[in-house]
Amino acid sequence: MASRTVISPADPAIRTMGRIDDADPDRPVWVHPYTQAAFRFTGTSLDATLVNHWNYGDSHLGVIIDGVQSKVRIPSGFAADGIESDDAGWDDGLGRGGEPVTVTLAERLPDIEHEAVVYKRQDGQHYVELLGFGLDEGATVLPTTLPEPTRRIEIYGDSVSCGERNEALLYAGQPDPETDLSPYSDSWKSYGAIAARGLGAALHDVSQGGISLVDGIGWFAGPDYVGQESMWDRIEYNPTLGKAVAWDFARYTPHVVIVAVGQNDANPHDFMADDYDGAESHRWRTRYVDFLRSIHTRYPKAAIVCMTTVLQHDPAWDRAIDEAVQTFNAIPDLPAAEPFGDAVDAPSAVAAASVGDGRPVAHHLLFSRNGAATPGHPRVIEHEEMARELTAFLESLGDAIWED
Repeated sequence: MASRTVISPADPAIRTMGRIDDADPDRPVWVHPYTQAAFRFTGTSLDATLVNHWNYGDSHLGVIIDGVQSKVRIPSGFAADGIESDDAGWDDGLGRGGEPVTVTLAERLPDIEHEAVVYKRQDGQHYVELLGFGLDEGATVLPTTLPEPTRRIEIYGDSVSCGERNEALLYAGQPDPETDLSPYSDSWKSYGAIAARGLGAALHDVSQGGISLVDGIGWFAGPDYVGQESMWDRIEYNPTLGKAVAWDFARYTPHVVIVAVGQNDANPHDFMADDYDGAESHRWRTRYVDFLRSIHTRYPKAAIVCMTTVLQHDPAWDRAIDEAVQTFNAIPDLPAAEPFGDAVDAPSAVAAASVGDGRPVAHHLLFSRNGAATPGHPRVIEHEEMARELTAFLESLGDAIWED
């Protein structure tokens, strides 16, 4: 094999985005969807050496070279229909890939400068420990020419916010087929990413397929289900893939925070639809207000937008979110809040914060086809629809929301 020029993930020419565990800057861990690295390089090829820490699904990276998008499969423990995976035996005994592998991201390119974005297509079904990029011998890496975003958005969401299964285009408006569709998950084409790019904003997409608001319900990491309570303040959070790692909120301060959970909370039973005034429903609405308080305490200047999506669900959940938003906005002064969930090696937060001069800091967005568009995961066309409406809503709030 020809000699390669190895580029460290910590090279100053590389611009990154997302919640990244870079305690070891030469071996950063990518967890969340839409986490990415942007740079230019010379030569005819690009590869990446990584360790794929795998829990479930079929793992892929997203690659954009000179504006052309593709996906690259990376080894996992995936097997389908009882057929052994071609990665059989590549495992560390904990459901995680243990050995570094090198995957080709692009080859046979013209020998010129190229613009590259490498990003994580999928959620915490796997973590990518990035060891470096490989170029042709003698090739160089250069800073990206892509404009650096001046606006900042953060999303706390579920599978829709991840872009899960959105590339299954033939199934727009239909239920999901009974097969693994993880290769069809693309965070780049999620509604939040589309809107962020159109608005010139960076995006931290703190979303996970199957996740609920509160622990103990939903679909993620059963039977002891994990909710945003145990995710929102973490970099790493999947219990199958190791211990939780706290996020340092000082590293990123969004202008806009989107809270897009409430659809998975109907599992194992739809308590909000069945008994809106019952104890479980009341507790959920209280915990939603607690979450808004914790977000506001971390980001007192941020506009908070609460929503579900066009994925079909009972409208009782939107009623509950609207009630929680009104309750939150009615609090004239917010007392010091306990962290939402159990903090993990994180500083105790949080001084008292004021809602401000009478203006709401939380908003409730309902899409034109909210909860009624599709019984399956929204496909790209529906993400584009949501992105247009979300963009229009944010623009209606005025330019002041983007001020530091």
